[in-house]
Amino acid sequence: MKLKVITSNPGKVAEYQKAFDELGIEMEHYKLPYDEVQTFDLEEVVNKGMDEIIAKGVRDFIVDDTGLFIDALKGFPGVWSAFAQKTIGNDGILKLMDGVEDRGAEFRCCIGCDIDGRRIVVTGVCRGVITESSKGTDGFGYDPIFSPDGELTFAEMSVEDKNKISHRGNAVRLLIDALKN
Repeated sequence: MKLKVITSNPGKVAEYQKAFDELGIEMEHYKLPYDEVQTFDLEEVVNKGMDEIIAKGVRDFIVDDTGLFIDALKGFPGVWSAFAQKTIGNDGILKLMDGVEDRGAEFRCCIGCDIDGRRIVVTGVCRGVITESSKGTDGFGYDPIFSPDGELTFAEMSVEDKNKISHRGNAVRLLIDALKN
């Protein structure tokens, strides 16, 4: 079986492929623009996106929305994480956090899967902290400034190690459990 991963980010496809190898499901990178509704709720963004993708005649796919929610910034950038990454980037987040003691944050990943006409939506979470500086060269997005254990950032971890604890890894495990049932 093959699932289309609808994203502009090839890094996501690689993470999904490693996770779904055990089920023998092949991931296909599939670029398809769709509108992301402006809301504070990742699940609502995913569900509306799924509706639009299905209306375009595409089936058997995965779509996700991920946000970095920083405690001291009242959840910013949250659902606007992609926009914040493009506009202020990691350096901008670090500037906003300069001198802030409470560096708690969490990544949330909401995955929507359409498979054989069945809709599954799950959300995975990973708590951690925003680091004082950017560290590591692997990963993408906020990976160099987010540390789940207070030591290594996601950008310093292998894909396998990151998948064991990451928000997307947690969401994928929930999705795999749902697919098995």
